[in-house]
Amino acid sequence: MNGVTDLFDRPIRDLRVSVTDRCNFRCTYCMPKEVFGPGHDFLPRDQLLTFEEIASVTGAFVARGVNKVRITGGEPLLRKGIEELVAMLSAIDGVDDLTMTTNASLLARKAPALAAAGLDRVTVSLDAMDDPTFQAMNDVGFPVGTVLEAIDVAAEAGLGPVKVNAVIKRGVNEHAVVDMASHFKGSGHIVRFIEYMDVGNTNGWRLDDVVPADEMIKMIDQIHPVEALSPNYPGEVANRFRYRDGSGEVGIIASVTKPFCGSCTRARVSAEGMLFTCLFATSGTSLRDAIRSGDEVGRAIDEVWGKRDDRYSEVRSAHTPRIGTPVEMSYIGG
Repeated sequence: MNGVTDLFDRPIRDLRVSVTDRCNFRCTYCMPKEVFGPGHDFLPRDQLLTFEEIASVTGAFVARGVNKVRITGGEPLLRKGIEELVAMLSAIDGVDDLTMTTNASLLARKAPALAAAGLDRVTVSLDAMDDPTFQAMNDVGFPVGTVLEAIDVAAEAGLGPVKVNAVIKRGVNEHAVVDMASHFKGSGHIVRFIEYMDVGNTNGWRLDDVVPADEMIKMIDQIHPVEALSPNYPGEVANRFRYRDGSGEVGIIASVTKPFCGSCTRARVSAEGMLFTCLFATSGTSLRDAIRSGDEVGRAIDEVWGKRDDRYSEVRSAHTPRIGTPVEMSYIGG
């Protein structure tokens, strides 16, 4: 196994592969309608990596130490035949944890086939427990109840425990922190609250819109007392807390107020095969071109990762903007 590390001695352990830049939601913090409207140019199908190409790229990463693979989008369940890709990736020796992040709009009817194909778990995006707030945030009127039903179906199919991700934005859905903690407490599922991040260039991010991790955990602790837990593994991005009564745990992803760049082991590949070494990147390297020209993909990965020095969240400042246009979350997969 190739032990390639970056300039800060960080290895590659996690791979997030986007399979489409399309989504049927228009979440205001990710794909606002004003930008991603009917006339938006999404990637043509011939520019997307084929399933065989995705499997080849994944195999090259696994040979370099990756053991956790997450399928993302856009909304990955929009990609036709996604179960075939799951089967191909689950068959790669060395992939110990194969997961998917989804908005759950299509999950209820696809969960059994995904589980049968070898998917281990799903992470579901849900930003509030009340329809008015959630529907305003997804901006297509999608109801909470359908997401909750999909979570139940996924768990029954063997894709649990389900992780439920909620992006919390000041003045929009901070009330959802206690609501969601209360709803999922004791369910076996794990809610993870995410600080609103400055990913991309279209969501109008401001620091004032961030609800800090400490504030969120204090909200929960006042209703359901919690205590800190140790990470499950080196580089885990969520700060873990267990309920003191033993009824489960919650997580907080604090990229803004408590950056974790120093232990970041994640690589991201877009739907068209661009390799990005940071969620906040402004540019990437085409692995698709390497594949289709017959070049060695592993060599390209080694070269890119070996030069990696990303630590955007640690040096983030409103006064030191990034050079270039940030990559959108819907394109890079979050």
